[in-house]
Amino acid sequence: MTIAASFTHRFVEYLPNVLEEGILYVSIRFRTASHLCACGCEYKVVTPLSPARWLITYNGASVTLSPSIGNWQAACRSHYLIIRDKVHWAKDWSEEQVEWASRRDARELLWQGSTGAGGSAVQKKRAGHPSKSRRKPLMPWRRRPD
Repeated sequence: MTIAASFTHRFVEYLPNVLEEGILYVSIRFRTASHLCACGCEYKVVTPLSPARWLITYNGASVTLSPSIGNWQAACRSHYLIIRDKVHWAKDWSEEQVEWASRRDARELLWQGSTGAGGSAVQKKRAGHPSKSRRKPLMPWRRRPD
């Protein structure tokens, strides 16, 4: 049991059946990231990538997975963030906080499904609320002559 201080990201098409400690597997094709819990308990963490769930930001050298990972179902109840491949530990949440976040996430998933607001969960910059991030092209009639 080794507590992880950082992860090495690995982009894969398919997630392996057996995960290696300290590796954050990212499957763009299946919009999923997975790793073993950072506390070393070997709990398999699966994070679906979507604007309503988790986002991966790749800067060419490292990845950030946001928002935080809260392993509330695991015995360890680990709570941490992965920022630029590094583990940043966060405070434990009360049951009330976990329930509140679960209800909020369910509402967001419902909203995303009802509006058809999708989009890529892999972004260079995280956009704000989907309805606020849509921008109209500026002066589309002004084009360079061919």
